Amino acid sequence: MSKILHLFAAGADPVCSPLLLLHGTGGTELDLLPLARDLSPERSILSVRGTVAIDGGFAFFHRHPDRTVDEADITERASILANFLETRSSHHRFAAPIAVGFSNGAIMAAALLLTRPSLLGGAILFRPLSPLSKELPAQMHATPVLIIDGQNDTRRSRGDGLRLAESLRRAGAAVTHHVLHAGHAITSEDRQVARQWLAKTVQTQDGSAG
Repeated sequence: MSKILHLFAAGADPVCSPLLLLHGTGGTELDLLPLARDLSPERSILSVRGTVAIDGGFAFFHRHPDRTVDEADITERASILANFLETRSSHHRFAAPIAVGFSNGAIMAAALLLTRPSLLGGAILFRPLSPLSKELPAQMHATPVLIIDGQNDTRRSRGDGLRLAESLRRAGAAVTHHVLHAGHAITSEDRQVARQWLAKTVQTQDGSAG
């Protein structure tokens, strides 16, 4: 598989868990940088480029022709990404990162939560769906997860985010689920909800506030 390309930007507060940015289909590691700065400008950023070339950009996994997730592919790529993250974490000496994933990247973040439950310190998932049809014996110890769906999202089936939320709760995650009056794109309301959740839930947890 392709080498994992990424960028790392050290934040002003080394105590905070960094934000792990996972872009959507056809995107690059640059796409979510403005979002990260809006959500928590003091945090370090590790932004990763997907290894699947698609639509003039990249994705984190393959889909079947009917657009369903290729579960064998995402499982393999999630393992490779997890190993990469462990190496980067050791190199930069940062705490378990908070994943911020959009669409394709949110699905990959969910796969990381389910297959390597101790890897992430939390996750913000914009427009995700369940990466795996079978539940794994993941044990997350109240890992905080925010899922935000768009009520008018034509790229998702109704209930996709809720089904993922329920699966993560059964695995032990502390899930907050919102459905906004929005489509597939991230809106200003998405940003506000995510910013408030991050400040209240994760910053208090990692000792940077509260």
